[in-house]
Amino acid sequence: MGHYSFKLPDLGEGIVESEIVDWHVSVGDRVEEDDLLVDVMTDKATVELSAPVAGTIVRLGCDAGEMFAVGSELILIETAGEGEAVISPSPSAAEAATPKPAPSVPQAAPVQAPEPASHKTTISHVPGRHEILAAPSVRRRARAEDIDLAVVPGTGPAGRISNTDLENFIAAGGMQAALPVSNQSAARSATTEIPLRGLRRVIAQKMVAAKRNIPHYSYVEEIDITALEELRQHLNENRKPSQPKLTLLPFIMQALAKTLPEFPFCNARFDDEREVLTQYDAVHIGIATMTEKGLMVPVVKHSEALDIWQSASELSRLSAAAREGSARVDELSGSTITITSLGAIGGIVTTPVINAPETTIVGINKLQDKPVVYHGEIVVRKMMNLSSSFDHRVVDGYDAALMVQALKRLLENPASIFV
Repeated sequence: MGHYSFKLPDLGEGIVESEIVDWHVSVGDRVEEDDLLVDVMTDKATVELSAPVAGTIVRLGCDAGEMFAVGSELILIETAGEGEAVISPSPSAAEAATPKPAPSVPQAAPVQAPEPASHKTTISHVPGRHEILAAPSVRRRARAEDIDLAVVPGTGPAGRISNTDLENFIAAGGMQAALPVSNQSAARSATTEIPLRGLRRVIAQKMVAAKRNIPHYSYVEEIDITALEELRQHLNENRKPSQPKLTLLPFIMQALAKTLPEFPFCNARFDDEREVLTQYDAVHIGIATMTEKGLMVPVVKHSEALDIWQSASELSRLSAAAREGSARVDELSGSTITITSLGAIGGIVTTPVINAPETTIVGINKLQDKPVVYHGEIVVRKMMNLSSSFDHRVVDGYDAALMVQALKRLLENPASIFV
C-alpha cells in the first residue's frame, strides 16, 4: 500500500492560511478520484477541494471550523499503489474550483429525530430556521429527491447539512416529526451561542479592520431623480426583448464611470503597510449584495467601457451568481470603488463602511416622493439621498463633497451621462 499526502494549496493572492469549513469525508471512508473532500474558506469565498486519487482516508489534518496553514498536510490517503507520494493541487486547479459563500448562521431550533415512514414528505417551511448551510452537491441531491433542506437536521458546524445527514434523513423515510407549538405568552429565557465561522467570520474581521484602520468621513446629499426616473421608465418601455430591465443602479454606475476620472483618489486603493495610494484608470465597481449566506461584493469590471444595457446585464449576472453561490473568486475581487444599496428599505441616511482597501463607498438610500421647492413652486418630486463614506487619510472632506456634487449633477440631468 502507498500513501498520498494531500496538502492545502495556496488558493490565491498569497493566502497563508484558510478555514476548514466542512468535511465531506471521515477517517476510514473510501473515496474515488474527483470525489468532494472538503470546503475551504478563503477571504473571498469557499472553494471545494476534490480527491486527487482514489483510496481510503487515513488521517484528517484538523476539525471543521479551524484555521489551517497553506502547505500543511490536509488529508492522508491510503492508495493501492506502492511507495510514498505528496500531492498538492496546482494553482490553476485551485482557481478553477467553484467558490460558494459559506458563513456561519444561527443554530436552528431543536427538532425531533426523523421517524421511519414508507414514503417521503416535503415540508415547505420550518419556523426558526432562516438559513441553510449545505454544499452544492447536497443541494443537488436534495432537489433530485424533492426534499426541502430546511427540515433536514444538520450535524456539522452551525447546523451544516452533510451528505450523511441527507442520506440518514432519506433512509428514515423523509418524515419530519411535528414541531412543538410554542406558548407565546410564556416567558422566554433560552440563549444561543453562535460561533462566527466561514464567510460570517471573514465579514466580521473585515469590518473590524476597516473601522479600526480607516478614519471614515461621511457625506450625505439629497438628489432629485425625477428626470432620471422618467428616462428609466421610458427606456424600459421601449427596450428590446433581449435587453434587461433597467434599475437605478446601472445609471449610477454610468455616472460614476464618468465622474471618477476627475476624482482619481476616489477610485483607488490605499496600502496601509506601504502607505501607497494606487489610483486606477479602470473603474471596477463592487456591488454589495446580500445573499442568504451573508454580504458578498461581486465586481463589475471595466464599467467605463460598458453602456447602460451592458452594465445592467453584467450587474444582473454577477448578483445572481453571488446569491446562487456560483461566483468565481476573480468575480468577487478587484473592485476599486463600491456601491451599496438597501433597496426599498434603504432608509433616509446610512453610514456605509468602506470596503478596504478602497477609499470610497457610495450608499443608495430610499427613493421617495417629497414636496420640494422647484422653480419657485412647491411640487412633489422623486428624491433620494446618497450616503457616501471616504477614507479621510487620502480624501479631504472638500474633495469628497466636490465628487458627490459632480455625481449629483449627472444624476439630476441624466442626458449628460450619455454625452
